[in-house]
Amino acid sequence: MDIVNEILEREQKKAEKYKPITVEKHLEVELDIGTLLASDTNDLDLKTLQSDKERDNYLQALSRDNTQLLLNKVWELPTERIDEAIVVKLPAPKTILPRSKPVPKPKPLTKWQEFAKSKGITKKKKDKLQWDEQLQKWVPLFGFKKAAAEKEKNWLIEVPQHVDPMTDMYEKKAGEKSEKVAKNELQRLKNIARARKVNIPRVGLPVTSDKANATQLATAAVVAKASTASLGKFQDKLPKEKEARGKGIHELIPGKERKRKAPIPTPQAEKENNLNLLDKILNKRPKIDIEKAVAKRIHDEQVQRSEEKKTMKPGKGKRKSKGGNTTNFTAKKPKGGKGQRNPNKKTPGRKRR
Repeated sequence: MDIVNEILEREQKKAEKYKPITVEKHLEVELDIGTLLASDTNDLDLKTLQSDKERDNYLQALSRDNTQLLLNKVWELPTERIDEAIVVKLPAPKTILPRSKPVPKPKPLTKWQEFAKSKGITKKKKDKLQWDEQLQKWVPLFGFKKAAAEKEKNWLIEVPQHVDPMTDMYEKKAGEKSEKVAKNELQRLKNIARARKVNIPRVGLPVTSDKANATQLATAAVVAKASTASLGKFQDKLPKEKEARGKGIHELIPGKERKRKAPIPTPQAEKENNLNLLDKILNKRPKIDIEKAVAKRIHDEQVQRSEEKKTMKPGKGKRKSKGGNTTNFTAKKPKGGKGQRNPNKKTPGRKRR
């Protein structure tokens, strides 16, 4: 009996692990098979959600039931087998989901692609290797092996009759190759500018179309006049000539001082600048420079003392000097005796060393 009970318990546990595919709901779940979306509008059990022990199991069971209903609807659709896999074609979605970014636009065609499309030229897939009759071997169409094969093939280049016999043909060939690469790069940049609808300036005058307007011609004239050794200082002006003005013209004229653009501040520096500006606006009391205030006070006191000395009357008393001699301090200059001597007046004699 113990063995039978063990087998029954084991089977019961297996049955609990695999739940049935039928799910009963009070309200039907809204399903959008096109986007594989299931919206359950039934009420939740708040008591179970508030308990920490049963919350996870409750949410897991709820998600399992809704997913089972969605898969049941998916398997009701017609199926087909592709490469040993059963595939279901989903219908058009009913729910419109918002996009975070706009729908990407188709990539514009290049000038060659438009020409090929109009002429019906189709692109053919090229082989990676090509048989070279001169070297009698397969040579790749690109890569370092192609360059090595060309070097081996062109070990001797004949100089044409109409060319100078001292011309280096290897250097000439390398220059033609670099010109071809530069031309391809220029054409690629023109295709990008044309796709982005950017007007490409011609060589020379900075114009944006086939014909230049009055502003562009005036700008070109000013730039040409300032391109001399004296930066246009001794160039005569034309009758009724006006100086070109506008955004970006000042930078085109040679010799003009250009304002340096301030570097982009870091987030920390920008934050400090904004905080300092807010402090100046919000604080009503201005900041006091203590050193400046003290210096101003000392200066005022010195000016006041000098004015007092000028207006102060001298005293009648006598002051003793450091040497012990008595001296009379008077504001006025001493008057002469006018030839008369005062015998009662005692005058100190001349000191002798």
